[in-house]
Amino acid sequence: MPILTHSQTETTQAEQRVVLQNISWSGYEQILQILGDHRSSRLIYDAGLLEITMPTEEHERSNELITRYIAIFALESGYNLKSMGSTTLNFPNLQKGAEPDKCHYIQNEPLVRGKTVDLNQDPQPDLVVEVDITHSDINKFNLYGSMGIPELWRYNGKFLGIYHLGETGYTEVESSSALPKFSKENLYQLLGDCKNLGESQALKNLQASIRSCH
Repeated sequence: MPILTHSQTETTQAEQRVVLQNISWSGYEQILQILGDHRSSRLIYDAGLLEITMPTEEHERSNELITRYIAIFALESGYNLKSMGSTTLNFPNLQKGAEPDKCHYIQNEPLVRGKTVDLNQDPQPDLVVEVDITHSDINKFNLYGSMGIPELWRYNGKFLGIYHLGETGYTEVESSSALPKFSKENLYQLLGDCKNLGESQALKNLQASIRSCH
């Protein structure tokens, strides 16, 4: 029998989060179907545990700016990029599923170019980005590690962590393998400039900074 463990709705800055236990894989798939694709909620499923999150404006804003940074960096650096948002990564054989904030194909982009990704046949994304402003009941390192995601970025509202997948799980590193020469400092500058200068000027400054390094 499914069990509702908690629902968080404390403040306008706190993400609304509901956790359900004892949810079967078929139950999870039914919930996905009922909710549909056009929604703001994010679902994560891990062996019977289902977490449903309603992102805040801060969450969505941070995600959008990180996505724009990656797009500009890839363009200026000559990388082909296939980005997917609101994508469901389902692995029935693992009893795990996730809807990351964003995932990107970079090194494997030629293998999925111009097609709908099918994880039964296609490789996993090279990079998954998660904005985690508040606590999650599901260990995302274990989740994405079991899915074989090579690189994971986690932004907590202040700092960005870059994690590479190895034989024993994820290890935090300073540089990205998916996007070599990516600069955390430029990202932090972008986020700050958006608040102080406005988005258009912040993006112009970012583009100029990246070009100066190439």
